[in-house]
Amino acid sequence: MAEGIVEPASARRQDTRFLILYALASAGGAIAYVPLLTILLPVRVEAMAGEESVRWLAYCAFFGAVSASLGNILFGWLSDITGNRRGWIVGGLVLSSALLLALTRIDSLPGLIWMLVAWQLCLNMMLGPLSAWAGDVVPDRQKGTLGGLLAFAPALGALSGTLVTIPGLAGADTRLTLVVVIVVALVLPVLFVGRPVTFPELMRPSEPDFSVDVRESRRARALVVRMWLARLLVQISEAALFAYLYLWFRTIAPGITDNGTAKVFGATLLVAVPLALLIGRWADRTDRPIMPLSLSAGICALALLLMAGANGLKAAMAGYAMFGLAASVFLALHTAQTLRVLPRPLRRGRDLGLFNLTNTVPSLIMPGLTLAMVPVFGFSGLFVLLCVLAAIAALLLLGAARPR
Repeated sequence: MAEGIVEPASARRQDTRFLILYALASAGGAIAYVPLLTILLPVRVEAMAGEESVRWLAYCAFFGAVSASLGNILFGWLSDITGNRRGWIVGGLVLSSALLLALTRIDSLPGLIWMLVAWQLCLNMMLGPLSAWAGDVVPDRQKGTLGGLLAFAPALGALSGTLVTIPGLAGADTRLTLVVVIVVALVLPVLFVGRPVTFPELMRPSEPDFSVDVRESRRARALVVRMWLARLLVQISEAALFAYLYLWFRTIAPGITDNGTAKVFGATLLVAVPLALLIGRWADRTDRPIMPLSLSAGICALALLLMAGANGLKAAMAGYAMFGLAASVFLALHTAQTLRVLPRPLRRGRDLGLFNLTNTVPSLIMPGLTLAMVPVFGFSGLFVLLCVLAAIAALLLLGAARPR
């Protein structure tokens, strides 16, 4: 990073220890939902609904996404008002863990949906304030590094899915208990021993002089809109595979197990971690935060096209690995760079909740797309449509992918 361009105060950096603890807590947040929504819930729904599993899984995704959207905005906003991120994180951790354990007692599909709605609401009591906390304490010059570290979250989430589905390790109910133990162990350290360096400038709102720099102000607002739309489009693709990867693999190779699917999912995300770290640090050094987002969205589009034409398990896994790698880099770096472009720190939690709609709205759109496309065109037709959406995302960010 060049010297003399910024004020001496902004040469300070956040403590590496805190960044690592924060990344682990973020991973704990991912572990709270990744094994359940990608493996454990589809398996449970398939056992309860049989041939109607796709339809009931779509209902779970839809109502869960509505609850998650409202919860993330509400509790992010409340953490803004109270100025107490840690308190809300602790409350969400306790309540979501209790509800996850209670999920094992549900024996009807409507009851399962209602429990998921309550669990998503409480989970986002933890996730919303946790996301906003990073914006409070991590300066822009470390946003790329933060994004790379955040790639650990989905990777460890997938790894936990592999762990809890090891044959013979735990029964269906005990798997959720293991998930809760892991989540608590990862989230608590940053709350009780994390000591972040304070950056008062990160809590001051940016107030552009519109009379002097109207063009730059409009460009900044346009970038926020482009980033929101691009993430929404990529997340629609990611959400479809998040929910239906197991069922898609089963249409190609009926003998594949839930643990086999979890291994593919986990291996892909683990490989993404060092790549995201390298790219994130490159973005920090070169001050080109948007270019990696555009390139990775383009690779997602190409991977989805390859998946649409896959006619065997190896080709399907290779296509998914390519997609999963690119999508993981995109989502991790995008999460960190979003903190750079939001203009109102005192409403950071609420605004991140609105940005989080790009994570949850796809789960509202995706079930309709899946139910409309898969019965008529199969998964191949769905993947072609998702390819087009990812390509649009890449083009949206391409114009912004230049040095600041």
